[in-house]
Amino acid sequence: MTPVQADSIEEFRCVADLERAAAAALPVDIWDFVAGGSGAELTLAANRDALNRVQLVPRLLRDVSRCTTDTVLLGQPARAPMAIAPIAYQRLVHPDGELAAARAARDAGVPFIASTLSSVSIEELAAVGGNLWFQLYWLRDTGHTMDLVRRAEEAGCTGIVLTVDVPWMGRRLRDVRNAFGLPEDVRAANFGELSTAHQRRSSQSAVAVHTSEAFSSAVTWASVDLLRARTALPLALKGILAPEDARQAVGAGVDAIVVSNHGGRQLDGAIPSIDALPAVVPAVDGAVEVLMDSGIRTGTDILKALALGASGVLIGRPLMWGLAMGGQAGAEQVLRLLAEELRDALGLAGCDSVAAAPSVNGARPGRPPAGARPPRTTP
Repeated sequence: MTPVQADSIEEFRCVADLERAAAAALPVDIWDFVAGGSGAELTLAANRDALNRVQLVPRLLRDVSRCTTDTVLLGQPARAPMAIAPIAYQRLVHPDGELAAARAARDAGVPFIASTLSSVSIEELAAVGGNLWFQLYWLRDTGHTMDLVRRAEEAGCTGIVLTVDVPWMGRRLRDVRNAFGLPEDVRAANFGELSTAHQRRSSQSAVAVHTSEAFSSAVTWASVDLLRARTALPLALKGILAPEDARQAVGAGVDAIVVSNHGGRQLDGAIPSIDALPAVVPAVDGAVEVLMDSGIRTGTDILKALALGASGVLIGRPLMWGLAMGGQAGAEQVLRLLAEELRDALGLAGCDSVAAAPSVNGARPGRPPAGARPPRTTP
């Protein structure tokens, strides 16, 4: 596709500026693929509503003259408590796609998580340098799944992130209405061939058809045990919302969990990730690292997640907006803005470091809207 470029990337002063610009600049079907959620998009909206309701109580008269965002994620140093979320097909919004995003993450000093459905191969992304994690979807062919793990290890990835909330792709009505399919010049590079994801069909998402053919819907805790036995790399499970599943993840020997509802793109009506965090964090009792994603748009959002017990967050859609508006420079601007906003929020809350964030007293999910029922897990 023809890259969309801003006259000056510095004109964007917050992530919302980039969102508005990308919405106006990208083709409608590509914008909908990036921005849309599943079903009636209730969870997509609830993620933001829930983050907006979280309130912080700053602590004052503390020395924040040396306030820093430095931290450690999955055993590796990071200059901010954030990583780039695994996002498929980034070349949809810019020709450099994941290469530009990985370079931006490298220069910002934060991890980049390469998707199984990346439009750039694991090996090419590893050549960029930086801290590279690999996100794994469990495929119908277990041998192919383990081959991806081997490739990630050989490429020098420092972590594996198994996504556990996609037995198949949620029904994303925007893609269905657009009969969305990939252009021929954007493909799943780790698979290496054109697929049904490129075959547009009336009233269907070709990407959803492809994933239903490729992904296994029989992923279980036995699969986690198999993967844990197969790799010595740090292992994270992405998509955990229930405290019971978090406790079972600890028993399975994983190193981290990502509290996530897939950005509102899987089960519509699922609990917002930020609302799930206060129950999940005590459930694991410090035995594993807890990350969080879905809806993060500002540095203050990151502080809210930290104050509720997360060690860091994953950045998804904002990265795509930055890529769309300026390639690597746009992605760098997103990460720069979030890091600057986080440092500002930390200092104003009386925290001189990421580790001090839980001392922001009173951080809690706000009250749900009148008439709302408390969240329930399925049996």
